[in-house]
Amino acid sequence: MKHFTAKTIARIQPLMYGFVWGLLCGLPAIAQKSVPAGNEPVFTRFSYQGNDRLYTDNPLQEGEFYSPILQGCYPDPSITRKGNDYYLVNSSFSMVPGVPIFHSNDLVNWKQLGHVLDRPSQLKVEKAGISAGIYAPDIKYNPHNNTFYMITTQIAGGIGNMVVKTQDPAKGWSDVIKLKFDGIDPSLFFDDNGKAYVVHNDAPPRGKALYNGHRVIKIWEYDLEKDAVIEGTDKIIVDGGVDITQKPIWIEGPHLYKKNGRYYLMCAEGGTGGWHSEVIFVSDDPKGPFKPANNNPILTQRHFPKDRANKVDWAGHADLVEGPGGKYYGVFLAVRPNEKQRVNTGRETFILPVDWSGEWPVFENGLVPLKARTKMPAGVKNQAGTNGFLPNGNFSFTDDLTATRLDFRWIGVRGARENFSSTSKAGVRIKPYPVTIKATEPTSTLFLRQQHAHFEATVQLQYKPASEKDLAGIVCYQKETFQYVFGITKKGNDDYVVLERTENGKSTVVASEKITLGNALQLKVAAQGDAYTFSYSTNGQAFTALGGTVSGDILSTDVAGGFTGALIGLYATSANDVVVP
Repeated sequence: MKHFTAKTIARIQPLMYGFVWGLLCGLPAIAQKSVPAGNEPVFTRFSYQGNDRLYTDNPLQEGEFYSPILQGCYPDPSITRKGNDYYLVNSSFSMVPGVPIFHSNDLVNWKQLGHVLDRPSQLKVEKAGISAGIYAPDIKYNPHNNTFYMITTQIAGGIGNMVVKTQDPAKGWSDVIKLKFDGIDPSLFFDDNGKAYVVHNDAPPRGKALYNGHRVIKIWEYDLEKDAVIEGTDKIIVDGGVDITQKPIWIEGPHLYKKNGRYYLMCAEGGTGGWHSEVIFVSDDPKGPFKPANNNPILTQRHFPKDRANKVDWAGHADLVEGPGGKYYGVFLAVRPNEKQRVNTGRETFILPVDWSGEWPVFENGLVPLKARTKMPAGVKNQAGTNGFLPNGNFSFTDDLTATRLDFRWIGVRGARENFSSTSKAGVRIKPYPVTIKATEPTSTLFLRQQHAHFEATVQLQYKPASEKDLAGIVCYQKETFQYVFGITKKGNDDYVVLERTENGKSTVVASEKITLGNALQLKVAAQGDAYTFSYSTNGQAFTALGGTVSGDILSTDVAGGFTGALIGLYATSANDVVVP
């Protein structure tokens, strides 16, 4: 079995410390646990409202739109174009379905088409930690065979580097094709002569690593007929980064482009934390040698005061596309910490125009503190939140949970939604699995990404626990060892509402209260930055807070580690381990 190098971010802010890249460990797929007959909670009337001061203080003017274009945990964006159709994908780790895919005709207004990996045969994350699974997908359109490709690393199920393809991203993707090379972050490049290449991050040759974080970028020729790299064609084209004498760390996320007959290699450098950046190289040949630009980095937020207002940080891991009128744009990840500098919303997808009028592409305003408002391409109308386009800024999302099919924004973790949930005119019914939210296996939970630092989410619940092993309610989830559980269970013959905090696998009951259950039980979670409150209502009007104000620290990346943002979940279990005092 092959192991990935430990990705300890050594020379950056201690924001992503302690996480180790997952292993390509060959875990077998497991059958979904059988669900015994029992109480099945019904959730309905879900509402989410974001209210970040950033958007209140920065209303859009004519000809502007907000960046990030995808708020919440939508990291590692990659983008491609066919004619006037733009397609964008993101990392999904152990979320199911995998690799959300979005479509736009103008780079401003986006609709979600669904997910690239939407079948069990494509996604083997049943035993994967939340930050394992799918890393850094790359989407590319090949005009020579009218085919779209999505290439990625699946750190689960023994899959490793893989590719799927389609001629229509809206109509589903092929089964997984495994690729025989090590490393992560693969990206395809289709030259105008019909040849194809793969570039990716890898470890230096055995025994050649000079320091912690020393990585290389490799290139392979790619056989389009066999969908395989061509053995023996691999070559290291970047060693370490822009200047190896400075010991650059974590060169990764490579993308290859061609412009004016020359080949440009763009990579992330510095690790996906406070030293993150984007750098660029050029060559006359796709196999190098590559020369770095003299003005690297071309995108970063690492040089500014830590306590700046409306802070955007960690910018990098970018991809470029030629937009309307020949103007280039770059999508990239960045974070927006709350007032305590904690990252609860995760790494989000941002966009900036790119000036490529000279030799090198430069992100416009990418080397100054990033702003929320961005100028739209000429002739584009901002339709965010209308006509089926995704909202951004401060927005609300309401879902009666009575539609025949769940909204694409609802996801599972490690297991498909359809295995434990069903829709009806009464709402979504969840079959409780005999596992808790703390398990590293599929749980019976419908998740939605937290998309604002200041938000309120409410749901109505019809439920009567039969025993102390039954619990249903809301979870705020960062990972299997860091979360809040807020739900209804029993103690003896009485019904209780309970709030439990789990930090690094250690659980503590914050508060509990005996209640009389009726037909109008509502549960609410609200956050004002780091301050979270959990409350309930039995009459549909007045809410009672349980446990006072609690810290959202355990829902932040800098405390919990890993690569995901906080998720809000509708949860049920028949193996409850929250003990009412």
